[in-house]
Amino acid sequence: MPTTSSILSPEILRRLEQFQLLAARRAKSSARGERRSRARGQSVEFADHRNYVAGDDFRYLDWNLYGRLEKLFLKLYEEERELPVTIFLDASESMNFGTPRKFDFARQIAAALGYVALCGFDRVSVVAFPGSPADAVYRGALRLVRGRKSALSFFQNLTHVAAAGSAELNAALRRGALETRQAGVALVLSDFLDPAGYEAGLAALVGRGFQISVVQILSPEELAPTTFGDLRVVDAENGAQEEVTFGRYRMKAYQQTVQNFCQRLREFCRGRGINFFLASSDTALEQLLLKQLREAEVWG
Repeated sequence: MPTTSSILSPEILRRLEQFQLLAARRAKSSARGERRSRARGQSVEFADHRNYVAGDDFRYLDWNLYGRLEKLFLKLYEEERELPVTIFLDASESMNFGTPRKFDFARQIAAALGYVALCGFDRVSVVAFPGSPADAVYRGALRLVRGRKSALSFFQNLTHVAAAGSAELNAALRRGALETRQAGVALVLSDFLDPAGYEAGLAALVGRGFQISVVQILSPEELAPTTFGDLRVVDAENGAQEEVTFGRYRMKAYQQTVQNFCQRLREFCRGRGINFFLASSDTALEQLLLKQLREAEVWG
């Protein structure tokens, strides 16, 4: 376990070490790991027999079976492969909003999932979008991480990623689906407040064969605002401003709009076999990680 981390507490790290990602689909990666694959290899998990043919390795002959049937059969084993884990992290300006800040909460979830994967010797890639030249080195270092010993540098690189710019959610997810060599587990962390929507991007991941979990992160102020009166509303990503009068009637209409937006996303995910979670940025991390994700069998 890492000796220090400013992103996850030692207590949570100790709990996460007991978990493993639960992949409904077997890994197809060509790299050796600890994830069972359909490929026939030479690991300790017996899979099947086949008839011996000239040139086969005598070490894998089943002599017990030969004693009963007087025929030569070769033992086949299931090879263990690593599971590719891709974390799509919304690092747009809108994620800087809220108390606690949405982006801080999203990074903690990314760190937790990444740590579980690294402890299981799976391959982890964090795709932070949109791109930013200011922290390009740290983002690049997060694109391919392997091994539990990489956990500390993984956490440190995550803490250096900043949120800025417009999300371009669909483009980021489509690009990630195309660039990823092999589909595996995908986690999308975002507020999903992109005017262009999310449908095309999530559909691209589904079409590519990812096993997808979505965590929609909104701030307490977005879910249940308490400010009334004449307000100046500023779009965090494009700077557009608008003067509004926010009374109690408009408050109810706003809350209904938010509920409808979240419900549409929930139904979109459910209809495509995507795990969906809605979390306020002030949610206790243990509640989401150790209860909700576990009950949904994202890990166990």
